[in-house]
Amino acid sequence: MTPTRQIRKAVFSAGVSSFFFDDQRAIKEGAIHDGFVYKGAPMTAGFKSVRVAGQSISVNLLLEDGSLAVGDCAAVQYSGAGGRDPLFLAEDYLPFLDKHIRPMLEGMEIAPFREMAGRFETLHIKGQRLHTAVRYGLSQALLDARALAQRKLKCEVICDEYGLPVPSRRVPIFGQSGDNRYENVDKMILKNIDVLPHGLINNIDEKLGRTGEKLKEYVRWLVKRIAELRTRGDYSPVLHIDVYGTIGTIFNLDTDRIADYLASLEDDAGGHSLYIEGPVDAEEKYRQLEILKNIRDTLKKKGSRVKIVADEWCNTFEDVREFTDARACDMVQIKTPDLGGVQNIVESVLYCKAHGMEAYQGGTCNETDVSARACAHIAVAAQADRMLAKPGMGFDEGYMIVNNEMERILAIIQSRGTRNEKND
Repeated sequence: MTPTRQIRKAVFSAGVSSFFFDDQRAIKEGAIHDGFVYKGAPMTAGFKSVRVAGQSISVNLLLEDGSLAVGDCAAVQYSGAGGRDPLFLAEDYLPFLDKHIRPMLEGMEIAPFREMAGRFETLHIKGQRLHTAVRYGLSQALLDARALAQRKLKCEVICDEYGLPVPSRRVPIFGQSGDNRYENVDKMILKNIDVLPHGLINNIDEKLGRTGEKLKEYVRWLVKRIAELRTRGDYSPVLHIDVYGTIGTIFNLDTDRIADYLASLEDDAGGHSLYIEGPVDAEEKYRQLEILKNIRDTLKKKGSRVKIVADEWCNTFEDVREFTDARACDMVQIKTPDLGGVQNIVESVLYCKAHGMEAYQGGTCNETDVSARACAHIAVAAQADRMLAKPGMGFDEGYMIVNNEMERILAIIQSRGTRNEKND
Protein backbone atom coordinates (compact mmCIF):
# COMPACT_ATOMS: atom_id res chain seq x y z
CA MET A 1 0.00 0.00 0.00
CA THR A 2 1.34 3.44 -0.95
CA PRO A 3 1.99 5.48 2.20
CA THR A 4 -0.14 8.56 2.78
CA ARG A 5 1.92 11.68 2.19
CA GLN A 6 -0.59 14.50 1.86
CA ILE A 7 -3.81 15.97 3.14
CA ARG A 8 -6.10 16.00 0.11
CA LYS A 9 -9.08 17.90 1.48
CA ALA A 10 -10.12 19.74 4.66
CA VAL A 11 -13.75 19.95 5.71
CA PHE A 12 -15.08 21.74 8.80
CA SER A 13 -18.40 20.80 10.37
CA ALA A 14 -20.35 22.39 13.20
CA GLY A 15 -21.05 20.22 16.21
CA VAL A 16 -22.26 20.29 19.77
CA SER A 17 -20.14 19.70 22.84
CA SER A 18 -21.10 17.58 25.83
CA PHE A 19 -22.18 20.39 28.14
CA PHE A 20 -22.67 24.15 28.22
CA PHE A 21 -20.76 27.40 28.38
CA ASP A 22 -21.37 29.10 31.74
CA ASP A 23 -20.66 32.69 32.75
CA GLN A 24 -18.52 31.98 35.80
CA ARG A 25 -18.49 35.57 37.02
CA ALA A 26 -22.28 35.79 36.98
CA ILE A 27 -22.57 32.50 38.87
CA LYS A 28 -20.06 33.62 41.50
CA GLU A 29 -21.99 36.87 41.88
CA GLY A 30 -25.16 34.97 42.72
CA ALA A 31 -26.97 33.99 39.51
CA ILE A 32 -29.79 31.74 40.71
CA HIS A 33 -30.60 28.25 39.47
CA ASP A 34 -33.95 28.03 37.71
CA GLY A 35 -34.30 24.40 36.67
CA PHE A 36 -31.27 23.77 34.47
CA VAL A 37 -30.69 27.42 33.56
CA TYR A 38 -29.57 30.40 35.60
CA LYS A 39 -31.56 33.54 36.27
CA GLY A 40 -29.69 36.80 36.02
CA ALA A 41 -27.80 38.99 33.59
CA PRO A 42 -24.56 37.74 32.01
CA MET A 43 -21.37 39.50 33.09
CA THR A 44 -18.72 38.07 30.73
CA ALA A 45 -18.18 39.35 27.19
CA GLY A 46 -19.88 37.27 24.47
CA PHE A 47 -22.51 35.67 26.72
CA LYS A 48 -26.13 36.47 25.87
CA SER A 49 -27.31 34.50 28.89
CA VAL A 50 -25.57 33.00 31.92
CA ARG A 51 -25.77 29.49 30.42
CA VAL A 52 -25.22 28.92 26.67
CA ALA A 53 -25.42 25.60 24.80
CA GLY A 54 -21.92 24.25 24.14
CA GLN A 55 -20.62 24.09 20.58
CA SER A 56 -17.71 22.51 18.75
CA ILE A 57 -16.23 22.33 15.26
CA SER A 58 -14.86 19.13 13.75
CA VAL A 59 -11.71 19.34 11.65
CA ASN A 60 -12.01 16.55 9.05
CA LEU A 61 -8.92 15.83 6.97
CA LEU A 62 -9.32 13.49 3.99
CA LEU A 63 -5.92 11.93 3.35
CA GLU A 64 -4.33 10.77 0.13
CA ASP A 65 -5.23 7.11 0.69
CA GLY A 66 -8.87 7.89 1.48
CA SER A 67 -8.56 7.64 5.27
CA LEU A 68 -10.02 10.34 7.47
CA ALA A 69 -8.24 12.16 10.30
CA VAL A 70 -10.42 14.02 12.80
CA GLY A 71 -10.00 16.51 15.61
CA ASP A 72 -12.54 18.60 17.50
CA CYS A 73 -12.26 22.28 18.32
CA ALA A 74 -13.75 22.76 21.78
CA ALA A 75 -13.50 25.24 24.64
CA VAL A 76 -13.95 25.05 28.38
CA GLN A 77 -17.23 25.49 30.24
CA TYR A 78 -16.07 28.72 31.83
CA SER A 79 -14.82 30.42 28.68
CA GLY A 80 -13.70 34.02 29.05
CA ALA A 81 -12.89 33.56 32.76
CA GLY A 82 -9.54 33.42 34.53
CA GLY A 83 -7.55 34.78 31.60
CA ARG A 84 -8.98 32.33 29.03
CA ASP A 85 -9.92 32.97 25.41
CA PRO A 86 -13.46 34.23 24.73
CA LEU A 87 -16.63 32.27 24.03
CA PHE A 88 -16.23 29.84 21.12
CA LEU A 89 -19.28 29.64 18.84
CA ALA A 90 -19.26 27.62 15.62
CA GLU A 91 -21.07 30.28 13.60
CA ASP A 92 -18.28 32.75 14.36
CA TYR A 93 -15.40 30.45 13.43
CA LEU A 94 -16.59 28.25 10.54
CA PRO A 95 -16.20 31.04 7.93
CA PHE A 96 -12.78 31.92 9.39
CA LEU A 97 -11.55 28.32 9.15
CA ASP A 98 -12.81 27.89 5.63
CA LYS A 99 -11.22 31.13 4.43
CA HIS A 100 -7.88 31.09 6.24
CA ILE A 101 -7.09 27.54 7.39
CA ARG A 102 -8.48 25.24 4.70
CA PRO A 103 -6.05 26.52 1.98
CA MET A 104 -3.13 25.91 4.35
CA LEU A 105 -4.19 22.32 5.04
CA GLU A 106 -5.06 21.13 1.58
CA GLY A 107 -1.98 19.74 -0.15
CA MET A 108 0.05 19.83 3.09
CA GLU A 109 2.68 17.11 3.37
CA ILE A 110 2.16 14.91 6.41
CA ALA A 111 5.33 15.72 8.32
CA PRO A 112 6.20 14.87 11.95
CA PHE A 113 3.32 15.88 14.19
CA ARG A 114 5.24 18.45 16.22
CA GLU A 115 6.35 20.21 13.07
CA MET A 116 2.84 20.42 11.63
CA ALA A 117 1.21 21.50 14.90
CA GLY A 118 3.91 24.10 15.47
CA ARG A 119 2.97 25.93 12.27
CA PHE A 120 -0.51 26.66 13.58
CA GLU A 121 0.57 27.27 17.17
CA THR A 122 2.58 30.32 16.12
CA LEU A 123 0.33 31.41 13.26
CA HIS A 124 -1.05 34.95 13.39
CA ILE A 125 -3.87 36.10 11.12
CA LYS A 126 -4.60 39.82 11.05
CA GLY A 127 -2.24 40.20 13.96
CA GLN A 128 -3.98 37.67 16.21
CA ARG A 129 -3.19 34.09 17.22
CA LEU A 130 -5.74 31.42 16.50
CA HIS A 131 -8.30 30.86 19.25
CA THR A 132 -7.15 28.14 21.64
CA ALA A 133 -10.14 25.98 20.61
CA VAL A 134 -9.07 26.17 16.96
CA ARG A 135 -5.49 25.20 17.76
CA TYR A 136 -6.79 22.40 19.96
CA GLY A 137 -8.89 20.82 17.22
CA LEU A 138 -6.37 21.34 14.43
CA SER A 139 -3.58 19.70 16.39
CA GLN A 140 -5.76 16.68 17.25
CA ALA A 141 -6.52 16.19 13.55
CA LEU A 142 -2.87 16.55 12.59
CA LEU A 143 -1.85 14.02 15.25
CA ASP A 144 -4.46 11.64 13.87
CA ALA A 145 -3.19 12.22 10.33
CA ARG A 146 0.39 11.44 11.34
CA ALA A 147 -0.76 8.28 13.15
CA LEU A 148 -2.74 7.10 10.12
CA ALA A 149 0.16 7.87 7.79
CA GLN A 150 2.55 5.85 9.95
CA ARG A 151 0.03 3.06 10.75
CA LYS A 152 0.54 3.74 14.47
CA LEU A 153 -1.51 4.72 17.48
CA LYS A 154 -1.55 8.41 18.37
CA CYS A 155 0.07 7.40 21.66
CA GLU A 156 2.95 5.76 19.75
CA VAL A 157 3.48 8.85 17.59
CA ILE A 158 3.85 10.97 20.74
CA CYS A 159 6.27 8.50 22.30
CA ASP A 160 8.34 8.41 19.11
CA GLU A 161 8.53 12.18 18.70
CA TYR A 162 9.26 12.93 22.34
CA GLY A 163 11.62 10.00 22.95
CA LEU A 164 9.33 8.48 25.59
CA PRO A 165 9.31 4.82 26.63
CA VAL A 166 6.47 2.61 25.44
CA PRO A 167 3.79 2.95 28.14
CA SER A 168 2.72 -0.08 30.13
CA ARG A 169 0.29 1.30 32.69
CA ARG A 170 -2.92 3.28 32.78
CA VAL A 171 -3.31 6.74 34.26
CA PRO A 172 -5.54 7.25 37.33
CA ILE A 173 -8.92 8.66 36.28
CA PHE A 174 -10.69 11.50 38.06
CA GLY A 175 -14.51 11.57 37.96
CA GLN A 176 -16.53 14.77 37.96
CA SER A 177 -19.96 14.77 39.54
CA GLY A 178 -21.41 18.00 38.25
CA ASP A 179 -24.20 19.32 40.43
CA ASN A 180 -25.40 15.75 41.02
CA ARG A 181 -22.73 15.45 43.69
CA TYR A 182 -24.37 12.67 45.68
CA GLU A 183 -25.82 10.19 43.20
CA ASN A 184 -22.83 10.43 40.87
CA VAL A 185 -20.50 9.71 43.80
CA ASP A 186 -22.39 6.46 44.34
CA LYS A 187 -21.69 5.55 40.70
CA MET A 188 -18.02 6.42 41.09
CA ILE A 189 -17.63 4.23 44.14
CA LEU A 190 -19.38 1.29 42.49
CA LYS A 191 -17.00 1.61 39.53
CA ASN A 192 -13.92 1.93 41.78
CA ILE A 193 -12.80 5.19 40.22
CA ASP A 194 -9.36 6.36 41.33
CA VAL A 195 -10.17 9.97 42.22
CA LEU A 196 -13.51 11.64 43.07
CA PRO A 197 -15.78 13.69 43.04
CA HIS A 198 -14.80 17.19 41.74
CA GLY A 199 -17.99 18.41 43.42
CA LEU A 200 -18.56 21.69 41.53
CA ILE A 201 -18.43 23.86 44.65
CA ASN A 202 -19.08 27.10 42.76
CA ASN A 203 -21.69 28.77 44.97
CA ILE A 204 -21.07 29.90 48.54
CA ASP A 205 -24.57 29.79 49.98
CA GLU A 206 -25.66 26.56 48.29
CA LYS A 207 -22.49 24.48 48.42
CA LEU A 208 -19.67 25.92 50.56
CA GLY A 209 -21.33 27.77 53.40
CA ARG A 210 -20.38 31.19 54.73
CA THR A 211 -17.89 29.61 57.14
CA GLY A 212 -17.16 26.57 54.96
CA GLU A 213 -19.48 24.37 57.02
CA LYS A 214 -21.32 22.86 54.04
CA LEU A 215 -18.12 21.66 52.37
CA LYS A 216 -16.93 20.11 55.63
CA GLU A 217 -20.23 18.26 55.91
CA TYR A 218 -19.90 17.07 52.31
CA VAL A 219 -16.36 15.76 52.83
CA ARG A 220 -17.54 13.81 55.87
CA TRP A 221 -20.41 12.41 53.80
CA LEU A 222 -17.96 11.30 51.08
CA VAL A 223 -15.87 9.35 53.58
CA LYS A 224 -18.95 7.70 55.08
CA ARG A 225 -20.38 6.83 51.67
CA ILE A 226 -17.13 5.26 50.43
CA ALA A 227 -17.03 3.05 53.52
CA GLU A 228 -20.67 2.03 53.01
CA LEU A 229 -20.57 1.24 49.29
CA ARG A 230 -17.08 0.03 48.43
CA THR A 231 -16.94 -3.53 47.12
CA ARG A 232 -13.21 -3.92 47.82
CA GLY A 233 -11.77 -3.55 51.27
CA ASP A 234 -8.67 -1.82 49.92
CA TYR A 235 -10.61 0.75 47.86
CA SER A 236 -9.55 4.19 49.12
CA PRO A 237 -9.97 6.83 46.42
CA VAL A 238 -8.27 10.18 46.47
CA LEU A 239 -10.63 13.08 47.21
CA HIS A 240 -10.26 16.01 44.82
CA ILE A 241 -12.70 18.92 45.14
CA ASP A 242 -12.88 22.04 42.98
CA VAL A 243 -14.06 25.10 44.91
CA TYR A 244 -13.77 27.78 42.19
CA GLY A 245 -12.12 30.36 44.43
CA THR A 246 -15.03 30.46 46.88
CA ILE A 247 -12.89 29.71 49.94
CA GLY A 248 -10.83 32.79 49.16
CA THR A 249 -14.04 34.80 48.96
CA ILE A 250 -15.43 33.83 52.38
CA PHE A 251 -12.07 34.51 54.04
CA ASN A 252 -11.34 37.72 52.08
CA LEU A 253 -8.12 36.26 50.61
CA ASP A 254 -6.61 36.05 54.10
CA THR A 255 -4.03 33.31 53.51
CA ASP A 256 -3.70 32.34 57.18
CA ARG A 257 -7.45 31.84 57.59
CA ILE A 258 -7.65 29.98 54.29
CA ALA A 259 -4.81 27.67 55.31
CA ASP A 260 -6.41 27.07 58.73
CA TYR A 261 -9.66 26.08 57.08
CA LEU A 262 -7.99 23.82 54.50
CA ALA A 263 -5.95 22.12 57.21
CA SER A 264 -9.14 21.47 59.18
CA LEU A 265 -10.54 19.49 56.24
CA GLU A 266 -7.84 16.86 56.74
CA ASP A 267 -9.66 15.48 59.77
CA ASP A 268 -12.93 15.41 57.83
CA ALA A 269 -11.23 13.45 55.02
CA GLY A 270 -10.74 10.45 57.31
CA GLY A 271 -7.37 9.32 56.03
CA HIS A 272 -8.12 9.85 52.33
CA SER A 273 -5.66 12.01 50.42
CA LEU A 274 -7.33 15.39 49.87
CA TYR A 275 -6.72 17.86 47.03
CA ILE A 276 -8.49 21.23 46.90
CA GLU A 277 -8.55 22.82 43.47
CA GLY A 278 -8.77 26.57 43.02
CA PRO A 279 -9.09 27.65 46.67
CA VAL A 280 -8.82 31.29 45.58
CA ASP A 281 -9.31 33.39 42.47
CA ALA A 282 -7.26 36.56 42.77
CA GLU A 283 -8.42 37.92 39.38
CA GLU A 284 -4.83 38.26 38.09
CA LYS A 285 -2.14 35.71 37.35
CA TYR A 286 0.79 36.88 39.45
CA ARG A 287 -1.40 37.76 42.40
CA GLN A 288 -2.95 34.29 42.09
CA LEU A 289 0.47 32.68 42.01
CA GLU A 290 1.62 34.61 45.07
CA ILE A 291 -1.46 33.81 47.16
CA LEU A 292 -1.47 30.13 46.27
CA LYS A 293 2.21 29.88 47.19
CA ASN A 294 1.57 31.54 50.55
CA ILE A 295 -1.28 29.13 51.28
CA ARG A 296 0.81 26.12 50.29
CA ASP A 297 3.78 27.26 52.36
CA THR A 298 1.54 27.84 55.37
CA LEU A 299 -0.02 24.40 55.04
CA LYS A 300 3.45 22.83 54.93
CA LYS A 301 4.48 24.72 58.09
CA LYS A 302 1.39 23.39 59.81
CA GLY A 303 2.30 19.85 58.81
CA SER A 304 -0.93 19.52 56.87
CA ARG A 305 -1.14 16.91 54.11
CA VAL A 306 -3.94 18.74 52.27
CA LYS A 307 -2.74 19.59 48.76
CA ILE A 308 -3.79 22.48 46.56
CA VAL A 309 -4.32 22.41 42.81
CA ALA A 310 -3.82 25.40 40.51
CA ASP A 311 -6.53 26.03 37.92
CA GLU A 312 -7.61 29.63 37.25
CA TRP A 313 -4.88 31.80 35.71
CA CYS A 314 -2.77 28.73 34.96
CA ASN A 315 -3.83 28.24 31.36
CA THR A 316 -0.89 28.03 28.96
CA PHE A 317 2.31 25.99 28.91
CA GLU A 318 4.13 29.14 30.02
CA ASP A 319 1.72 29.50 32.96
CA VAL A 320 2.21 25.85 33.94
CA ARG A 321 5.95 26.41 33.94
CA GLU A 322 5.69 29.56 36.07
CA PHE A 323 3.39 28.01 38.69
CA THR A 324 5.65 24.96 38.82
CA ASP A 325 8.88 26.92 39.13
CA ALA A 326 7.38 29.06 41.91
CA ARG A 327 6.17 25.95 43.82
CA ALA A 328 2.82 27.73 44.03
CA CYS A 329 0.83 24.50 44.37
CA ASP A 330 1.15 20.75 44.81
CA MET A 331 -0.55 19.87 41.52
CA VAL A 332 -1.21 21.78 38.31
CA GLN A 333 -4.35 21.25 36.32
CA ILE A 334 -3.32 21.17 32.66
CA LYS A 335 -6.68 22.31 31.30
CA THR A 336 -6.34 20.81 27.87
CA PRO A 337 -8.43 23.12 25.62
CA ASP A 338 -6.82 26.20 27.18
CA LEU A 339 -3.36 25.18 26.00
CA GLY A 340 -4.16 25.36 22.30
CA GLY A 341 -2.20 22.71 20.41
CA VAL A 342 -2.16 19.32 22.10
CA GLN A 343 1.63 19.23 21.86
CA ASN A 344 1.53 21.78 24.68
CA ILE A 345 -0.27 19.23 26.85
CA VAL A 346 2.55 16.75 26.33
CA GLU A 347 5.19 19.34 27.09
CA SER A 348 3.33 20.58 30.18
CA VAL A 349 3.01 17.09 31.65
CA LEU A 350 6.68 16.36 30.97
CA TYR A 351 7.77 19.68 32.48
CA CYS A 352 5.79 19.02 35.66
CA LYS A 353 7.21 15.52 36.00
CA ALA A 354 10.77 16.74 35.46
CA HIS A 355 10.38 19.41 38.17
CA GLY A 356 8.62 17.49 40.92
CA MET A 357 5.12 18.84 40.29
CA GLU A 358 2.09 16.56 40.08
CA ALA A 359 0.46 16.82 36.65
CA TYR A 360 -3.31 16.59 36.42
CA GLN A 361 -4.32 16.40 32.77
CA GLY A 362 -7.74 17.93 33.02
CA GLY A 363 -9.98 19.59 30.51
CA THR A 364 -13.67 20.24 30.66
CA CYS A 365 -17.09 18.63 30.66
CA ASN A 366 -17.68 20.77 27.56
CA GLU A 367 -15.43 18.74 25.22
CA THR A 368 -16.33 15.93 22.82
CA ASP A 369 -15.69 12.20 22.52
CA VAL A 370 -13.04 12.88 19.86
CA SER A 371 -11.01 15.28 21.98
CA ALA A 372 -11.36 13.05 25.07
CA ARG A 373 -9.95 10.03 23.24
CA ALA A 374 -7.07 12.09 21.86
CA CYS A 375 -6.31 13.25 25.40
CA ALA A 376 -6.27 9.65 26.63
CA HIS A 377 -3.46 8.91 24.16
CA ILE A 378 -1.52 11.92 25.41
CA ALA A 379 -2.04 11.07 29.09
CA VAL A 380 -0.88 7.47 28.63
CA ALA A 381 2.13 8.48 26.50
CA ALA A 382 3.33 11.22 28.88
CA GLN A 383 2.16 9.32 32.00
CA ALA A 384 0.24 12.15 33.65
CA ASP A 385 -0.48 11.68 37.35
CA ARG A 386 -4.22 12.01 36.82
CA MET A 387 -6.67 12.42 33.94
CA LEU A 388 -10.19 13.79 33.97
CA ALA A 389 -13.06 11.54 32.92
CA LYS A 390 -14.64 13.61 30.16
CA PRO A 391 -16.71 14.86 28.44
CA GLY A 392 -20.11 15.57 29.99
CA MET A 393 -21.42 15.93 33.52
CA GLY A 394 -23.11 12.55 33.79
CA PHE A 395 -19.89 10.75 34.86
CA ASP A 396 -20.68 7.36 33.31
CA GLU A 397 -20.26 8.42 29.68
CA GLY A 398 -17.02 10.34 30.13
CA TYR A 399 -15.53 7.62 32.32
CA MET A 400 -16.45 4.99 29.73
CA ILE A 401 -14.83 6.98 26.89
CA VAL A 402 -11.55 7.68 28.70
CA ASN A 403 -11.25 4.33 30.48
CA ASN A 404 -11.98 2.24 27.41
CA GLU A 405 -9.61 4.22 25.21
CA MET A 406 -6.83 3.71 27.75
CA GLU A 407 -7.53 -0.01 27.89
CA ARG A 408 -7.50 -0.25 24.07
CA ILE A 409 -4.18 1.60 23.87
CA LEU A 410 -2.48 -0.62 26.42
CA ALA A 411 -3.94 -3.86 25.04
CA ILE A 412 -2.78 -3.02 21.50
CA ILE A 413 0.69 -2.02 22.66
CA GLN A 414 0.99 -5.20 24.72
CA SER A 415 -0.17 -7.37 21.82
CA ARG A 416 2.42 -5.83 19.55
CA GLY A 417 5.14 -6.53 22.09
CA THR A 418 4.01 -10.15 22.46
CA ARG A 419 3.87 -10.63 18.71
CA ASN A 420 7.32 -9.12 18.26
CA GLU A 421 8.73 -11.44 20.92
CA LYS A 422 7.30 -14.47 19.09
CA ASN A 423 8.79 -13.29 15.82
CA ASP A 424 12.30 -12.85 17.27
